[in-house]
Amino acid sequence: MNAATLLSFAIIAGLLVMTPGPNGVLIAKTVPTSARLVAFANVGGFVAAYYLHGALSFFGIALLLVQSAQLFMVVKLLGAAYLCWIGVRALLDAWRGPAAVQPQPGTAPPARRRTLAAAFIEGFASNALNPKVSMFYLAAFPQFLPAGEASATNTFLLVFIHSMLNLAWFTTLIMVFSRISAVARGGATQRWIKGVTGAVFLGFGFKLATTRL
Repeated sequence: MNAATLLSFAIIAGLLVMTPGPNGVLIAKTVPTSARLVAFANVGGFVAAYYLHGALSFFGIALLLVQSAQLFMVVKLLGAAYLCWIGVRALLDAWRGPAAVQPQPGTAPPARRRTLAAAFIEGFASNALNPKVSMFYLAAFPQFLPAGEASATNTFLLVFIHSMLNLAWFTTLIMVFSRISAVARGGATQRWIKGVTGAVFLGFGFKLATTRL
């Protein structure tokens, strides 16, 4: 692959990464309500999911999502259900209110409810169960591979570029959110954040459920 192809792919993939969606909402909720490290675990899950999509695209398994309306429907509903589950959980947390013990001013809130492993899985599922990401890897991704040269090296080079753009973008967002989240440490503010993000996730879930192939 030449430099022009790689640059073109980087531009398209970068725009996709920066497009507002469930991943950004998840990070916007995680930073002020948990901890910065937990948010990076979310991002680790995002990155890992790209390699799954790349592998499925390379082996041709994910092509069934385009060829089979029934399979697409199953994956779409799984993704929608997952987003709605995150939304409902956030709304329940907002309803219950903050824990009795609040962190001291200037310190990060306790992250006992969300371990790094759980946050990683949460981020991974957010990307892996998103048919729109699969559609990108099926419709646009192959166009950047040299004709007749869709090797593992070329495929995962593009996946690597995509994942690094994702890492750079969300690292920037995490740092920005962590700077301004000091004003969001109060219990009332955290309930508001969880309530809003919960509603947004439910909206994404319902929108995904009505997406047509």
